[in-house]
Amino acid sequence: MTSRDRRGGRRRAGCGERGRVRQTVALAVAADEAAYVRLRGCGLFGPADYGAYLRCTEQRLRALHGHGVAVHLRVLEPADFEDFCAEHLLDPADPVAEVAYAADPELAGEPFAYTGQRLAELLPALTEDHLARVRISIGCAALLAAVGCERQPEERVTAVLQYVSEVCLALAAGAGDGRHRLTLRSLGLLDGEELTAAAELLVAAGRPVELGREAEAFCVTLAAAVAGYGSGELLLHRAGGGASGWVLVDGWLRPMSALETQAVLGAEAGGPPGGVGRAGFPLPPPEVTEG
Repeated sequence: MTSRDRRGGRRRAGCGERGRVRQTVALAVAADEAAYVRLRGCGLFGPADYGAYLRCTEQRLRALHGHGVAVHLRVLEPADFEDFCAEHLLDPADPVAEVAYAADPELAGEPFAYTGQRLAELLPALTEDHLARVRISIGCAALLAAVGCERQPEERVTAVLQYVSEVCLALAAGAGDGRHRLTLRSLGLLDGEELTAAAELLVAAGRPVELGREAEAFCVTLAAAVAGYGSGELLLHRAGGGASGWVLVDGWLRPMSALETQAVLGAEAGGPPGGVGRAGFPLPPPEVTEG
């Protein structure tokens, strides 16, 4: 799967007051110095160093924002940019290529809007957004591949996404109020492809809140894991300490015992260290659909 295969979604034009269409500009930004150096090797940016590039970019962003232009940002990722140029027969050194890449309609998810922040403060959030977009694209591709042999693939996707929504609501209710963390690892049944995802689960009054791009990526990845009937584990790292676990078996999540959860915690590289395993609680069973 190439980086160009991992995209989905469309940009949406913004509207100003009284239904007036607001002008929108898409810009791609090199998010770190290593990317900047590699992109300079493609003929971008001219002689300026990375610090000067950031200052110039911030001035441009502020000017556009100050004139009422809606600015949508994305990370200018070197390998992906090179793939994009090769696919569309563009010269990477041509400014047109950078503009086309920034406005790529196949970029996954809703736009990342610039609202006047300092660029140094914005880059970490933009990078996290970029990584979540990649995970969404990978999850979507895996989900579509998993249902590709179904007689009614659209109905299967709808059923799986509904199941994942019910699971997230049940996890929030069982976790209780607070800021928790979900982690997921699964292996595909046929291809053995590993999918991983993690997301914060903020719960208030027994329901999840502040669902952002990271949570969207987690839900799509879980849907792909469920649809693929693979194996794996889901862990709920609780705000008050400890973690509850579930094992993915034949498209549904079975609660693990405290000992099983503790064993997974010991092997999990991305989870918080020193966690204490707790038994998982029952989650809704998936609906049985015809293949």
